[in-house]
Amino acid sequence: MRKIEHIGIAVKSLKQSIPLYEKLLNTHCYKTELVATENVATAFFKTGDNKIELLESTDAEGVVAKFIEKKGEGIHHIAFDVEDISAEMKRLQEEGFILLNTTPKKGADNKLVCFLHPKQTQGVLIELCQEIK
Repeated sequence: MRKIEHIGIAVKSLKQSIPLYEKLLNTHCYKTELVATENVATAFFKTGDNKIELLESTDAEGVVAKFIEKKGEGIHHIAFDVEDISAEMKRLQEEGFILLNTTPKKGADNKLVCFLHPKQTQGVLIELCQEIK
């Protein structure tokens, strides 16, 4: 893993949260995107080398909606940039980690992604990200 790619924050409403984070981070939201396969709408912010992704559920039964129902709005996941997502997935499986998807899937912000089960990462949802070239 090369670096933290972004921190994902679950929110109830992008409409309310985008202005808040624009003020907080003193920067504009540079991108919004619908990720239909994950039932989320996303908004991205960049400050220096750091990125924040806001996640709003588009489905009342979606994983982000369920997360908010259980834990409230807040940090949802930490994403790490990897050079070769397939190789990293294989390595982590060999180390005994459970992957939430068996093959990389298309995520937001032009990335291939894979999530690790949080039961094995001390309750933290970990996302692996590789830029699609």
